[in-house]
Amino acid sequence: MIRQPIISVLGHVDHGKTTLLDRIRNTAMASREAGGITQHIGASEVPIDVITAICGPLLGSKINLPGLLFIDTPGHEAFTNLRRRGGSVSDLAILVVDVSKGFEPQTVEAIEILKEYKTPFVVAANKVDLVTGWRSTGSKSFMESLAQQNMQVQQEIENRIYTMVGDLSAHGFTSERFDRIKDFQKELAIIPLSAKTGEGLAELMMVVSGLAQKFLEMKLEIEVSGPGRGSIFEKKEVKGLGITIDAILYNGTLKVGDTIAFATENGVATAKIRALLKPKPLQDIRESSSKFYDIDEVSAASGIKISGVGLDDALPGSPLIQVSDKDYADEIKAEMGDIFKTEKVGVVLKTDSIGSLEAISRLLINAGFRISKKGLGVVTKRDVIDAFAMYEKDPSAAAVLTFNVPIDEEAKEASSASGVRIIESDIIYKLIDDYRLFVDESQKRRLQRAEEAIIFPGVIEPLPNMAFRISHPAIFGVKVVAGRIKQGWAIMNEAGEVVGSVKGIQNDKAPVETAKKGDEVAVSVEGATYGRQIREGQRLFTRVKDEDEGLLMGKFSNLIDDEERKLLDTIMRIKSAARNRGPA
Repeated sequence: MIRQPIISVLGHVDHGKTTLLDRIRNTAMASREAGGITQHIGASEVPIDVITAICGPLLGSKINLPGLLFIDTPGHEAFTNLRRRGGSVSDLAILVVDVSKGFEPQTVEAIEILKEYKTPFVVAANKVDLVTGWRSTGSKSFMESLAQQNMQVQQEIENRIYTMVGDLSAHGFTSERFDRIKDFQKELAIIPLSAKTGEGLAELMMVVSGLAQKFLEMKLEIEVSGPGRGSIFEKKEVKGLGITIDAILYNGTLKVGDTIAFATENGVATAKIRALLKPKPLQDIRESSSKFYDIDEVSAASGIKISGVGLDDALPGSPLIQVSDKDYADEIKAEMGDIFKTEKVGVVLKTDSIGSLEAISRLLINAGFRISKKGLGVVTKRDVIDAFAMYEKDPSAAAVLTFNVPIDEEAKEASSASGVRIIESDIIYKLIDDYRLFVDESQKRRLQRAEEAIIFPGVIEPLPNMAFRISHPAIFGVKVVAGRIKQGWAIMNEAGEVVGSVKGIQNDKAPVETAKKGDEVAVSVEGATYGRQIREGQRLFTRVKDEDEGLLMGKFSNLIDDEERKLLDTIMRIKSAARNRGPA
């Protein structure tokens, strides 16, 4: 049996996701004579008769699908929660983009998630009715309406579509307006429309139905009488029902009295179905149990609310499996895969659901980052302590990344006291970008501190007749012949003997920390007597540590030039010769 494909709607806030879903529902309800609409939990089922009525002659060849099941909870959170092994429960997606605003943060995020889950999608270029001069015609067809617009409006629509083509190209997609596409497997379809007026809805339904028919028919074959398989996308308490789960069933059948299994943070749990619930027509399903009616069984594809004892620990994003044999736990563990897998060193990640945990984990790992702890729900003091434990191993891992979860007061206090950064965001890709910025800043600070601690190669010559004080400390004028000198660095003579350390540097009577090649400055050297350890015409070298040489020839090699490399080699040879001679 062929089930209807599951269609998710994604896009940036205010670009028209909800309006589009409402338009599809309202159009379907207005077409009751053609078949009407069935309301599900989190989904709206539009039968094929309604789609045929909306599309009219555009459909062409017969569509063998029973209909389309539109996910009624638009947004990336619902999409990532509706997951199954290897990808998403959604067979297709519609990415809604406002033609006047183009790509915005959540648009980019949606594209990244669609790519990550390998979900085929089309782009609904929404709000063509807001293009200056556009006159709505009442048609459901964009092409019919476009033909009745003046040339300026047609050209403006064309310009905005090609701006979108460029944006999609930057994300690795070849795209074109749907009517110009020669191969839908190679090009991404852009369907201009107005969710407000309904213009373009016919073409959207035509393209989505056609793609599902042509490329997904084998995937949509199901065994209706087999055990139910689904995905939990929300858990909540309903007055009169207690804890319930909302799920999308994508295979098989569930009945009242069946035992279902699902993932918890501690493994796998089961519960017996006490009631299967569907919303009453046109009711707000979020209010109370009075808004639902009971059914005895449900078959895929369908959205359903399940009531039962033992659902308290069910995780949004978990697979849901009807228990029919003893292997159900292994199956759930296999489907969950390595979502909670961590490494010894890495950030702490807390999210609102398995779906977002999985999506963010993948993006972090793909970006080259590691995760030491994962969890769901509120950020606690323990999370901050665990992140602080990473500091000595990798300072850039001393952070807690949070997505759509609260932070308790003790965690905030611990963060302030320890210096552990808590990075919050309700946009997945922005969370990754913010952490990447934190890592960059952390590495810059580490490099800066390391650079400040390194002794660089330098050589100075005392200037003639420029001794101002003989000792305690010796103060005299020098010229920096090459490299640099800095306050606090030890200096040695050409025999490798340490003559003292630079206590201070003055340039034109003003104190400075560092003097570089060509500078003539006064230095004060502690531990030396001018005229004995230090004399005119003598060359004095900075005493570079062995470990500093390794850094300057390795990760900090960009901080010195060829002349300084040669000087560094000279200094290390002087030190080596002194070691070989041993104490006098």
